[in-house]
Amino acid sequence: MTDSDQAQSSSHWQLFLIFLRLGLTSFGGPAAHLAYFHDEFVKRRKWLSESAYGEVVALCQLLPGPASSQAGLTIGFLRGHYAGALAAWAGFTLPSAILMALFAFGLTLWPDAGSGGWISGLKLFVVAVVAQAVWQMGQSLCPDRPRIVIAVVVAMALLLAGAVWMQVFVLAIAAMAGIGLKLKSSNGSDSLQVPLQSGKSILFAVLFAILLGLSFMPQATGSLAWIGAELYRAGALVFGGGHVVLPWLQEGFVVSGAMTADTFLAGYGVAQAVPGPLFTFSAFLGSAEGGWLGAVVAVVAVFLPGSLLVLAGLPLWRWIREHKAARAALAGVNAGVVGLLLAALYDPVWTSAVHGAGDVAFALLFWLALAVLRMPVWGLAPASALLGAVFL
Repeated sequence: MTDSDQAQSSSHWQLFLIFLRLGLTSFGGPAAHLAYFHDEFVKRRKWLSESAYGEVVALCQLLPGPASSQAGLTIGFLRGHYAGALAAWAGFTLPSAILMALFAFGLTLWPDAGSGGWISGLKLFVVAVVAQAVWQMGQSLCPDRPRIVIAVVVAMALLLAGAVWMQVFVLAIAAMAGIGLKLKSSNGSDSLQVPLQSGKSILFAVLFAILLGLSFMPQATGSLAWIGAELYRAGALVFGGGHVVLPWLQEGFVVSGAMTADTFLAGYGVAQAVPGPLFTFSAFLGSAEGGWLGAVVAVVAVFLPGSLLVLAGLPLWRWIREHKAARAALAGVNAGVVGLLLAALYDPVWTSAVHGAGDVAFALLFWLALAVLRMPVWGLAPASALLGAVFL
């Protein structure tokens, strides 16, 4: 191994350790993760300028998938090319993915643990979390009357016919509405310099499209291929990341009968309490259905489409940033995402968790602690489980 190879290997290892530390300590969800990245890579290490980091975030917000994980992968790529991207993704993702798989494995060993008051407490906590997400995303993504209308119409359509194909359809309509209404979206300032060849970006885009097509092929429910297809499709079609993945995965795992709503929402509640990306909820789903191998397949499948799109989209960023129609379509899709999450707040979150006045009171308590008192999510999740075990 040459000195250059050794230095590059050391750099990739350094990237992995930096993102591993972030993966172990980054509580609070996607918005908080982006703030941690800004502090680490713009302020402390000065790897990126303010404008360059702003463009990284803007690109990742534009694409489907988990925005904070995509931003971390992009930083890793800009620092160490493809191996650097892999090191950054693995370091940031592994801690929470392992924790979520272990939780699912525990429920498998002790099935009786998957029922009782603590599950009810977690489900009511999820009501508060999703309600807060709808409120925050609504404020930022629906700042005017046209976008509020788009969000409400999308929610109405999904409540009336909430199949997966309908979710794709209404987001496409929202994009066209954005173009027709000439909605304004934020624009970047300086161009981002990307060491990536456009030929390779085309290959990434083609691979993304092929795998998406394959994900719609019928598979035996519960098989590894089925797990991979369900998670890849969710990762490829989710705009807004984080909480928005909930209705897509609920459609695949609960409506199909593969998993009970109680187990699904319990896992989602625990996912709020662990650091790192919320998309590692996929590890819980994969482990519950297919053991450790299922967890690996699920995690790779849900993160792969967003990663492919980032590597495909980086060379096209200048065009995307300057094209008014693309930005208008994005604004429409973002408004539709709020409607998607609003529909999910009712079904499955509210319908599965709230069955009386007492449940409403508990959900309001958790919302007060989360939204008004600003108590940390990682502390509220276990507290909700404890309160549920005692009182529900």
